[in-house]
Amino acid sequence: MRGAGRSAEIVIPNPLGVEGAVMLALLKSKSVSRSNFRHRSSVAASLVEGAKILEMDRQNRRNGGPRAKAPLWWEFFGFKLIQVLVDPEDQSIFGAVYELKFSSQSGKPPKQVIAFRGTLIRPESWSQDIKLDRYIVQNTLHNSHRVHDGLQAVQVAVSKVGAKDVWLAGYSLGSAIALLVGRNMVLKMGHHLETYLFNPPFVSLPVHIIKNEKLRHGLRLAHTVIKAGMAVAMSTVVQNKKIAEDDEAFTLLFPWIPYLFINPSDPICAEYLDYFKDRETTVAAGAGEIGRFAARNSVRSMIMSASGKDSEPSHLIPSAHLTINLNHSPDLMAAHKLSQWWRPDLELDYKLYQFR
Repeated sequence: MRGAGRSAEIVIPNPLGVEGAVMLALLKSKSVSRSNFRHRSSVAASLVEGAKILEMDRQNRRNGGPRAKAPLWWEFFGFKLIQVLVDPEDQSIFGAVYELKFSSQSGKPPKQVIAFRGTLIRPESWSQDIKLDRYIVQNTLHNSHRVHDGLQAVQVAVSKVGAKDVWLAGYSLGSAIALLVGRNMVLKMGHHLETYLFNPPFVSLPVHIIKNEKLRHGLRLAHTVIKAGMAVAMSTVVQNKKIAEDDEAFTLLFPWIPYLFINPSDPICAEYLDYFKDRETTVAAGAGEIGRFAARNSVRSMIMSASGKDSEPSHLIPSAHLTINLNHSPDLMAAHKLSQWWRPDLELDYKLYQFR
């Protein structure tokens, strides 16, 4: 299914004053419709942007005063800021908890939204952010303060307003955090939160850059076989128990279907396209068990687990709604920008993947 998304149009004041008409063109209509997916996703992206601008306000010493630019990103949609999430390592704001104050939205909007910003290359935040980006590559982000504190904030929100009225949202590094939090809410509490992940990182070999589709699929199939072989080679009581636990967790995650926003030109998230497509092909070819094993494990996490290190390939999930940006991106920076997801001229493709 494809759609240009031109119906989702609202004009807001420009909080940054730097990106012109594209940044202003957040949904140009008189009201936000809760039943309109483009409206919902644009609101979620705006609240994530608000979390980023909160940290920029802090670093520019304009937080809390009339010069603050962040409030425009949530006040326009009737939300108020009730909590900032602060990383104890560098005191940077990495997320925000919003509560609905009033609604200009038709339908039923969320009562609370927890949003996590992406990597911010600024003097007071870049060092810790880059360190956490490295944790993503190592599959150890789940041990970070940000995931722990984010999970606590979400648990409080759910206890206060109920899981059906809580949204999770994140961009890039923030998407990885939101994904881990969402997974934990499923596995530990049985709650399936509505979740919006913009340009979520997928750590893998950049096979997507190979233009020949048969060669690309062949390489992925070989990678799957290698994983299965490694599992046999490393087969021990501990390893078998870990595989069984991973399989149980993967099964519990099936009903949770987060929204993933992918730009095929963005190497940080593009691998999700082939990850789900190849799973579909593998299942159709009758290699379901091997494909399912490969879908829930990474080579890096298997090696680290075998060596006694705590590694969790949390980016590997069984189900997702993929929203794919079909517009041309002039460069990698444009392909990874959060602002692309509220452009009024987007041409999008949608695909649901859910395997049992």
